[in-house]
Amino acid sequence: MPRPDPEHPEHSAAHDAHLHAATLKRLEQSSGRLAANAIARMDESLPWYRAMPPENRSWIGLVAQAGIAAFTEWFRHPETPQAISTDVFGTAPRELTRAITLRQTVEMVRTTIEVMEAAIEEVAAPGDESVLREALLVYAREIAFATAQVYAQAAEARGAWDARLESLVVNAVLSGEADEGAVSRAAALGWNSPEHVCVILGTAPDGDSELTVEAIRRAARHAKLQVLTGVLGNRLVVIAGGSDNPLQVAKGLIGPYAAGPVVAGPVVPDLLAATRSAQAAAAGLKACLAWQDAPRPVLADDLLPERAMAGDPAARDQLVEEIYRPLEEAGSALLETLSVYLEQASSLEGAARMLFVHPNTVRYRLRRVTDVTGWSPSDVRSAFTLRIALILGRLAATDPQS
Repeated sequence: MPRPDPEHPEHSAAHDAHLHAATLKRLEQSSGRLAANAIARMDESLPWYRAMPPENRSWIGLVAQAGIAAFTEWFRHPETPQAISTDVFGTAPRELTRAITLRQTVEMVRTTIEVMEAAIEEVAAPGDESVLREALLVYAREIAFATAQVYAQAAEARGAWDARLESLVVNAVLSGEADEGAVSRAAALGWNSPEHVCVILGTAPDGDSELTVEAIRRAARHAKLQVLTGVLGNRLVVIAGGSDNPLQVAKGLIGPYAAGPVVAGPVVPDLLAATRSAQAAAAGLKACLAWQDAPRPVLADDLLPERAMAGDPAARDQLVEEIYRPLEEAGSALLETLSVYLEQASSLEGAARMLFVHPNTVRYRLRRVTDVTGWSPSDVRSAFTLRIALILGRLAATDPQS
């Protein structure tokens, strides 16, 4: 073959075009064999490829063939912009990005490029080896960018779908419409049915809700909790699983909430029962206006008197059933002593005089009240709760429908 004449560049250009055409022809003829060699190399060196079902292996083979074919076309017209991601990855279904990780795809691409690189001396026309090698290096870079783009787009689509799915679950729990369908959707999001579940409610911060949700997820990972979360209107809702201490859960997740009250609903056994926790937290959030010195976060059960006065029937029933009824069953002496003690401005001596008993008797009965109800009459906040429970219990006792 005659050498190109440097004094006649048109001869050199013609010579390069001739070499390029020859290399292109040999590349086209070798594409099938190169694809087969790449697949054989994957089978030999990639354990995850061998372990995959035949259908997925066939799709990977098509991707490898498409990659070599796309390189051939790109080598034919290097000056023309090519949509490499479409040419290469468009042959496989979208589900493949779920079946094959990004790391595995990188290994697949690397193996294919290595097979092509090893065949350069054989495929390139004599004298065109460096041109083909340089083109392959550039193409490998483009394939790397295309791979990243495909997985980024898949992740964005999957993230958007997961966010919509999660919002449906959170809304179902908050609205009292949680059913087996909501449980199935939660399972698809990775919720593995923890034994203890509670709902935390508060005000959502201004700004991007996705950043708020991600902040909740980071806090949950640090606290070793499972969460389903979302911003509904101006409220930040978190369904947390994995702890039987709702106050501790709320403290661990409180960071992303905006200023204002944060209320933790009671612990329930599962997601289907989480509506009860959510309704208690929502009623507590509304009633927090009446207790301006409430701690942050606060338990919904600590807001029972405010919730009851705000018209929450569940809080009224809970006060009657958990305080008034047990005291009633424990004997009239406890109810009478508690009532008189509260009427006498929490004075032991005053109550003793009104009851015609020794102050130690009053003291003993008040300790029994604490044992029976869990609320201490000597504590100002507990005394308020006990007083409301007595009022509601007496009203319920006179109600013929109770």
